[in-house]
Amino acid sequence: MYKSCSRCGKIHDTRYKCTVGKPKFDYSRYGTQKERQLRNTTAWAQKSVEIREAAKYLCEVCYDRGILNYRELEVHHIVKLRDDENGLLDNSNLICLCAAHHRQADRGMLDADYLRKLAQRREEKRHG
Repeated sequence: MYKSCSRCGKIHDTRYKCTVGKPKFDYSRYGTQKERQLRNTTAWAQKSVEIREAAKYLCEVCYDRGILNYRELEVHHIVKLRDDENGLLDNSNLICLCAAHHRQADRGMLDADYLRKLAQRREEKRHG
């Protein structure tokens, strides 16, 4: 069976996935192949969930500013894996951020010491 494609206007088999106008995924955002391999482990998946739970599924920067934001959460490595692979599962190197704050942190717009302080505060609440 064939149908008209909404992306390119041509006729394709219904099982064909047209990629015209579809942005290509930017793997470079996720670092080197080695960094992607480190993140593609069960241990990292579990640690990521653990950090989100410890942060009560809130962006820790937004929360520090009095905003309860639970959307688009990601776990950020304060010290990049390319700089220190040992920080992969280190709670003091991990922080729960919304996508916007994660981009800011990656660009150096959020001070690493500030992020470490937030991670430390989270860990103290968790264990104290």
